[in-house]
Amino acid sequence: MTQHVTGRKPVTSIAMGEGVARRLLSPAVRQRLLAVADVTPQTLTDFDGADLTDVEVLFTSWLCPPLTEKVLSRAPRLRAIIHAAGSVKGHVTEACWKRGLLVSSAAAANAVPVAEFTLASILLAGKRVPEIARRYRAERSARDWEADYPGLGNFQRTVGIVGASRIGRRVIDLLQPFDYDVLVYDPYLSGDLPHARQVDLDTLVASSDIVSLHAPNLPETHHMINAERLAAMRDGSTLINTARAALVDQRALTDETVSGRLHAVLDHTAPEILPPGSLLYDLPNVVVTPHIAGSTGNELARMAHMAIDELTRYAHGSPLQHRVDPHAVLRIA
Repeated sequence: MTQHVTGRKPVTSIAMGEGVARRLLSPAVRQRLLAVADVTPQTLTDFDGADLTDVEVLFTSWLCPPLTEKVLSRAPRLRAIIHAAGSVKGHVTEACWKRGLLVSSAAAANAVPVAEFTLASILLAGKRVPEIARRYRAERSARDWEADYPGLGNFQRTVGIVGASRIGRRVIDLLQPFDYDVLVYDPYLSGDLPHARQVDLDTLVASSDIVSLHAPNLPETHHMINAERLAAMRDGSTLINTARAALVDQRALTDETVSGRLHAVLDHTAPEILPPGSLLYDLPNVVVTPHIAGSTGNELARMAHMAIDELTRYAHGSPLQHRVDPHAVLRIA
């Protein structure tokens, strides 16, 4: 489908959660958006009863309602969905692809903070910072930390990256200034990546000091890090999960971390908010964070500006730089 050249500002509706809109659409972002588009007044949190007759572009983000065939039938002029967030699976339905709508995602912008969070977690894990900090705070005394934590440090560690996604590849790039041996596993890779050696998953988990997950949540990736693969990880190694909780057998991981054999950094858990009695909260070798690796706070502006850049390209009839491939959408996050 060729891009629609309007010669004017495209009529654009904002569709996302109210709270998302408040955080995402800062005055500076709104000013840019109004400069390139004729924005309808109301933020759509539900398409029921919404007048979509003249809407050419939907500017979406988290909590956008699904664009079903019924909704699309009321939007005859809709040509593009510009998503100011990562995954489009929650709202872009098969009906959108059948209609040939242009779809763009700011996943590349959201990959930046996740990769930065991962890099920080890798560096801190090698120095055992979370565990040592807890002990130091509790004991408040000097001790021989190197004796207590043999092998402490980041020199010539092996880091295994599971998933050569945008985030996985960015993590590999960020690791280059450091003295790491980097392994990568991805069934869709046809060869080694620059600065990373491709291996199978079993080899990766058995050979790495730190395993970092960046694969999508698909039926074939469910519990890909199972009890057997956790048991194969090196004693004292660390699992970092900034992807999805479903990739890991959490019960098996809890057993391994309770024993003290493995360490973990978990930005995603099942359920997303662990029950108050979960053992994972208090283990000294586990860091649990409340899904903060992705874009939060002022990082939301990065996604918003990337989306507005795409909307500007659309308005000028230029190719989108971050267009979502409908044939690849089933195997991406």
